[in-house]
Amino acid sequence: MLDDDVQLCRLTANDLAAALELSVEAGWNQTVADWRTLIELGPNTCLGIKIRGQLVSTSTLICYGQRLGWIGMVLTRSSHRGQGYAKRLLTETLRISDELGIASVKLDATDQGQPLYERLGFRAEQPVERWERKAHQSRESSEEASSGGTNIDFAADQAAFGADRSSLLRKLSQNGRGYVRDHPFLLTRSGRTHRYLGPCVSDSFDDARTLIDDALRASSECNWYWDMLTNNTNVVGLARDFGFTPKRHLLRMVRGDSLRGSETNIYGLAGFEFG
Repeated sequence: MLDDDVQLCRLTANDLAAALELSVEAGWNQTVADWRTLIELGPNTCLGIKIRGQLVSTSTLICYGQRLGWIGMVLTRSSHRGQGYAKRLLTETLRISDELGIASVKLDATDQGQPLYERLGFRAEQPVERWERKAHQSRESSEEASSGGTNIDFAADQAAFGADRSSLLRKLSQNGRGYVRDHPFLLTRSGRTHRYLGPCVSDSFDDARTLIDDALRASSECNWYWDMLTNNTNVVGLARDFGFTPKRHLLRMVRGDSLRGSETNIYGLAGFEFG
């Protein structure tokens, strides 16, 4: 039970500044725009704990229809860790997802968080890694891809990802830059310290390479993060070719039904908080 000074609440736009403080303290790359996207997509499923009005812990859940729910932003202020706030939020989040009839719930777990998620019924699915590239001069590209994220092929994305996340892609395309080649697409967006490469979905290795090359050339002065499913060896090879190196290792975990799309077509994730 929470005492009288501790309140479990839904996150709103009024909590954006405080939520950003938590992710900055953790050294994460999210911006206010990322937090706003999460809260707008999950107005009833992004939760926080406040102590005497101060936000000290968060957990977000985005529902991609009833097929998939995605948990992210499990954060607790350093001065309040070890008091069970993350477990309390996750327990409530899973209760809500069960109430909504969400068939599968996933998240990308750190080594620190994995034991808690296992106790809550999550199991390992596959490795996930974040790769990094420092800013440097761009290279020539053989062909320029068109930009404009509004032309995303949502059906191709759903086949690759396994669920309909068109609402997320629309928001990400508004907040960043899109590159499209018929069905293949790539979105990029600003981060707090690094520009973010992804999501990227392509049924063609050559198209994926061209999209990524054009995006990197367009912002060669930026530091970059690229999150990927490392079981896709094509992506790992591309990352090395473009000068990226491994930065963080996480474990994708699932609770409920197994749900997998055409993952060989996924050349970049939307982010640990989005899937």
